[in-house]
Amino acid sequence: MGDAVLDNFRVDDRVALVTGAGSGLGRRFAVALAAAGAEVVLCGRRREPLEATAAQIEGGRTRVLPMDVTDRDSVTAAFDALAEVDRVADIVVCNAGVARPGDALSLTEPDWQATLETNLSGCWRVAQVAAQRLVAAERSGAIVTVGSILGARVAGSLSAYAASKAGLEHLTRALALEWAGHDIRVNALAPGYIDTEMNRAFFETEAGQRMIRRIPQKRLGAPEDLDGALLLLVSEAGRYITGTTIAVDGGHRQSSL
Repeated sequence: MGDAVLDNFRVDDRVALVTGAGSGLGRRFAVALAAAGAEVVLCGRRREPLEATAAQIEGGRTRVLPMDVTDRDSVTAAFDALAEVDRVADIVVCNAGVARPGDALSLTEPDWQATLETNLSGCWRVAQVAAQRLVAAERSGAIVTVGSILGARVAGSLSAYAASKAGLEHLTRALALEWAGHDIRVNALAPGYIDTEMNRAFFETEAGQRMIRRIPQKRLGAPEDLDGALLLLVSEAGRYITGTTIAVDGGHRQSSL
């Protein structure tokens, strides 16, 4: 029985599309999905970082496709390119995101719009096109939106980011409700503070160290700490899970205010 349970976490013969796959968590998601057996489609605006991710995946079962999640034509073109080689993405990880910190009194309209357009509208755009292709092909699927603990909590100078991630959690539940009848599951993964190249310098500062001390487990997460939750949500192991958010944050959402 043990092997059978573990086999449920495999995603062999599945096609997994990951947005924002050129760095950070997107790169880790792609590597983990490939290790679990998936053919991985790496999407992002710049080809060079995507090629670097592809180089980290053993076996070469990858495709690199340019995609700008803020542009519907770009999103559609990527899914069209898959269709041309007779592939349908039945796992989709909506990971592309941006953070533009700024005090709410001085945050600019372009920064507000860019944050919501990428983090919320971009995710909706990718999920919608993915679901349309799955329904047309009469295929089941699993979509994971990548939120944040700031979808449930707030922090200073991140009003646009927090609003986008809170909206993303609600969008996830709405899509899960509508698409369950098509056997398309939609769930959210909400990382806490994870050690990546993008934020490493900050967490080496005194302010960053104070923030780490507020995490109940007293450490940053590692990118691989997200592997288990991701594979649960996209595999047969999670076949009865939809419309939920799994926080991977060392207990940070439960910390006292």
